[in-house]
This record gives sequence, structure tokens and C-alpha cells, in this order.
Amino acid sequence: MERAKALLAVADGASFAAAARRAGRRSGDGVAKLVARFNRVGLPAVDTQHGHAGPAVVYGPEERERILREFRRAPDRERDGTATWSLATLQRALRRAPDGLPSVSTATILATLWDAGYSWQQDRTWCATGTALRRRRDGTVRRTTDPTAPKKGR
Repeated sequence: MERAKALLAVADGASFAAAARRAGRRSGDGVAKLVARFNRVGLPAVDTQHGHAGPAVVYGPEERERILREFRRAPDRERDGTATWSLATLQRALRRAPDGLPSVSTATILATLWDAGYSWQQDRTWCATGTALRRRRDGTVRRTTDPTAPKKGR
């Protein structure tokens, strides 16, 4: 949206600095580079791009689902060497699996788990964010909280 505003301001005759201010940006140089890219490639210049500072995105939705499928499987102590998943043990299991991901990194696994709503707990386990196990007289129950629910007044 900001890029489109800057391009429209330049098209209306504003300087690069004025177009940057109008679009909520600070740099007129950035607007000049945007205009040059727009003149080179056209409308796709307005879309966001993958940054040039890192490697290309390798894992798509199928690979991320494969990571989550492996994570949701209970680890086998004999085969996996663990009772609970850590990033390293999950990475090892994914790399060894015949249908696994031979070069998956722990950073990719962590980002996938965060996106799926899981977080690493102090007791060294993974927990779905917003859920908790509560002990009751009739046994243990899983409680979930609605993150969009309004907070109680004081």
C-alpha cells in the first residue's frame, strides 16, 4: 500500500522526498529505487519480495505439513532415542525418514511449530499455545483459552 502511494505521488509530480513523506516513509532514495524498479518490471514492483540477504525459501506447505505430521507422532524411545521431541531429535527423525526432509534445519522446524501455534515450555516440552492441562477430582482435563475473548474487568 505504501509503495503504491509513493508511486502515485511521483506520478502526480511530487519529488521523491515528498512522495516518501506522503507514503509514510523516510527515504527519498528508497522511492527513487522503487520508481526505477517499477519502470523496469512494471506492476510486480509494488508486491513485497523475498529479501536478498538470505537463502531462497525452500519448504512449502507440503514440507511444513510433513514436519507437523512427524511432530504430532509420539516418539518411539527405541527408534527415536527420546520420550519427548526436542528440535534436534525431531530434525534427526525427519532427516532419517524415507519420506523425510534430508536437509531440514532446526530453524525451519522452529518457525513451522511457532506458525502452528506451539511453544517451548520451561519443563522442556512443547505445548499448544492457549491450552493447559488441569488436575481435577475426576482426572486431568485440557483447558483452552480463546485469545480473542475480552479480559475480565476488575
